[in-house]
Amino acid sequence: MADDDTPDRFDPSDGFDPQDFQELLRNLLGGGGAGGIDPAQLEGLSRMGIDPAMLQQMMAQMQAAFAQPGAGDGIDWSAAKTQALHLSNKDGLSIAASERTEFDQAFALATLWLSEATTISELSAPPVAITRGDWVEQTLPVWQELAEPVADSIAGALTAAIGEQTPEEMRQLVAGAGAFMRRIGGSLFAAQLGGVIGRLSLEVVSGGDVGIPVMPDGVAAILPQNFADFGRDLDVTDDQLALYLATRELAHARLFRHARWLRLHVISQVTEFARGIHVDTSAFEDLAARFDPSQPEELRALIESGALLPQRTETQEAALGRLENLLATIEGWVDVVTADATARLPESAKIAEAVRRRRAVGGPAEQAMASLVGLELRPRRLREAAAMWRAVTDAVGSAERDGLWDYPDLMPTAEDIDDPQALVARLRARAAGEAPPRDAFDDALDELLAQAAEGDTPGEAPGDGRDGPDDREDPRPV
Repeated sequence: MADDDTPDRFDPSDGFDPQDFQELLRNLLGGGGAGGIDPAQLEGLSRMGIDPAMLQQMMAQMQAAFAQPGAGDGIDWSAAKTQALHLSNKDGLSIAASERTEFDQAFALATLWLSEATTISELSAPPVAITRGDWVEQTLPVWQELAEPVADSIAGALTAAIGEQTPEEMRQLVAGAGAFMRRIGGSLFAAQLGGVIGRLSLEVVSGGDVGIPVMPDGVAAILPQNFADFGRDLDVTDDQLALYLATRELAHARLFRHARWLRLHVISQVTEFARGIHVDTSAFEDLAARFDPSQPEELRALIESGALLPQRTETQEAALGRLENLLATIEGWVDVVTADATARLPESAKIAEAVRRRRAVGGPAEQAMASLVGLELRPRRLREAAAMWRAVTDAVGSAERDGLWDYPDLMPTAEDIDDPQALVARLRARAAGEAPPRDAFDDALDELLAQAAEGDTPGEAPGDGRDGPDDREDPRPV
């Protein structure tokens, strides 16, 4: 309701007062849409400094946000799914029977070959050929989980910006709109996420193509619709390419099914990074100063480009380094196992190099995560990690190598990628029942213990840190 000062701020002769504004909100939120609002009300808004065209542009989004019963303050992700499926299904909704047969045969042979190259067991569910739309449906929950922290941040920033830009005399009228504006901001971000995922579905060739576990646990899949584009410039036969990609996809899916902890480990590192992001509200303010509601492309481009995301902090840079090492360790293992399993293919080396180069420049997940959560999923040390796994395989065999995935504390570290021979020496010592070779950590520990022993001598000054409830009287003569 208007306070006693309202007549000083709103002149009735302007043809618009707070009661008119309340009536406009009731029409809007009651589902009347643009048709339920008197044009005279929109004309009156301009006298209050509100752009009627911008308000009309927002109406559809506002009513869509309020049309979801029981949505509360959370993000409505239905817009993401709708947009992604619209893009993914534009070239067809089905796969030819001949293509399914081709990939079923490739998966069957790849399963046999892979069982010779790794001790990690087969999948319980048969691998499948899926459409782009199927890929969207099955991976969207993971993309949503990864992007939700940033979506919340954008929604909160929009709420704050609206509060700062609202004239003082109107703040009481819109005081209860915070949750509503959060849903508007979240819905806008969700729509952009759907667009990125939809375009991503036009590029990926398999479930593990993006480097992170986006498919359901234990599911291996290939997208025949994108298969031809991937191999167009490789100058290899389709049957060899299908066998290689099927083997690599199975290796990726087997690893994550075997190491149950690994999936959560990867997802947690990504979401931990994303939660450290705080949207720069100044970007909203700069856009508002020049925003043309008849051309909303600039707002969409702002979100898609990642311009709302500030520079990474030192903590985030460190988290990114850990994640890149983790992804390189995973994909390095997949590379080595796939190479061993496909050694019979004449062109396997050429295909492997094409896959590595594709991943080295970011792969199909690069745009998706870099623009939405500021995260580049590049396994920058993929070649070094693959060299480490090759050294381990040659030294101790596939069984000892695959055993490193049994528990999180056994998995190779970034230091092992730097020095594979130290890891090999530890594995050989463990297999022989011997104490592991000494390393820099052991030397540093010995030095600390020696310094502590030297400090425990007669004549030590009082207050040296050894006093305490467990101190005993020193029986040695002075």
